[in-house]
Amino acid sequence: MMLPIPPATELLPLTPELVLVGATFALLMLDLFVDESKRVITHLAAIVILLITAGLIVAGVGGQGVVLNGMFVRDAAADVMKIAICAISAMSLVYAWSYLRERGLYKGEVPVLMLFAVSGMMLLVSAGSLVTVYLGLEMLALSSYALVAVDRDSPVASEAAIKYFVLGSLASGILLYGLSLIYGATGTLDLAQIRAVADVSANPDLMLTGLVFVVAGIAFKFGAAPFHMWLPDVYHGAPTPITIFIGAAPKLAIFGMAYRLLESGFGPLDGRWQLLIAGLAALSLIVGNLVALAQTNLKRMLAYSTVSHVGFLFLGLAGGGAQGYAAAMFYAISYAIMSAAAFGAIVVLSRAGFEADKIDDFKGLNARSPWLAGLVLCVMASLAGVPPFLGFWAKLAVLRAALNGDLMWLAIVGIVTAVIGAFYYLRVIKAMYFDEPVGEGPIPRADRPLGVVFGVNALALLALGLFWNPIMAWCQQAFA
Repeated sequence: MMLPIPPATELLPLTPELVLVGATFALLMLDLFVDESKRVITHLAAIVILLITAGLIVAGVGGQGVVLNGMFVRDAAADVMKIAICAISAMSLVYAWSYLRERGLYKGEVPVLMLFAVSGMMLLVSAGSLVTVYLGLEMLALSSYALVAVDRDSPVASEAAIKYFVLGSLASGILLYGLSLIYGATGTLDLAQIRAVADVSANPDLMLTGLVFVVAGIAFKFGAAPFHMWLPDVYHGAPTPITIFIGAAPKLAIFGMAYRLLESGFGPLDGRWQLLIAGLAALSLIVGNLVALAQTNLKRMLAYSTVSHVGFLFLGLAGGGAQGYAAAMFYAISYAIMSAAAFGAIVVLSRAGFEADKIDDFKGLNARSPWLAGLVLCVMASLAGVPPFLGFWAKLAVLRAALNGDLMWLAIVGIVTAVIGAFYYLRVIKAMYFDEPVGEGPIPRADRPLGVVFGVNALALLALGLFWNPIMAWCQQAFA
């Protein structure tokens, strides 16, 4: 049986995705003929592909619209998230090159898998159907599992990949079960049609049960407490540049998935799911910050702090409305930039045989390299929410969204836990400026491209903190 071919006009809004996927397959073939010593060609080509894709979206090539019988939605919100995803992913590739090359881990599959993961993310934020939600999610997940396992000779990385695969599969199963219940209650896969019948469904109990499973699946993918058990081991075990990638860009994609499912699909039931999101936010804020206090490994500390940042992002989702979603998107973009810089600091200070992934490794950094210490200071201050850095305005935006959503108690939890969380970020700053170095200590790298991208990444947190209004206005226009 021949499947009908959609007319060209139906494919125009998919132009960036089609270009990305086509270029990725071309890159996969090109890599077969590239000598190991010239593999930088593959890497640079992947970065160029991402920048071209982002450029097509910025230029509005293909236009916005709802196509393929409602399965694909390209709107302002999707475009904003896709541009941020491409930019963060390109930056992750820059961080990855020298680190993986020095350790003999760089293979042509790395940029190809990243590009396929980006394709899944872009599909996810434009999903208009339960089918495209799951298709995009699995493209992202399967590529991420393989990336975590890229260091096959490392027992820690292999263990992290297995845990990620098993728990990620469990999360996908939970989400898929919830989606199947939603389909059983409504008789449709289209999110717009689900929204139309969500509050008048003939099977309200089945609908609400499916909603609970969907929220649990979203929490699993975000790494929100109590579904965060995979996150510390994966962040710690994966090679640091891979951690940069899976810890930054996918957060934007999962936010896009949450928005499509919860608002576009279950909007009339917002009083129900917002309560669930608020509970997950409070638990994530408390668990993430308290457990992070006890960590001495910087990657694990940042992993548990991710749990708390997911809690802050959930403040915006729980607040609801255009302002709440705009605040949550602003937080997702801000956190992606901060997370890339935080793990980027580890990459910059690492060298073969020395990972610089413990807080003690940063002791006395100011005496060795005041410039790098200053950049790490910018990163930690932004994560802690110190004004005028970007992280402060991101936290302020979601707290305001929670207040607008009559969630005073949740805003108070957010403020108290933010004060607690500032302690472990300040501990890193204290180690750099007031402690004596332990052993050799971290030796600043001489890799110029890596140093430049880290400097831009860290200083952007200050620059964007001073000029944050345009980004927030951009996010607000996306949901206007």
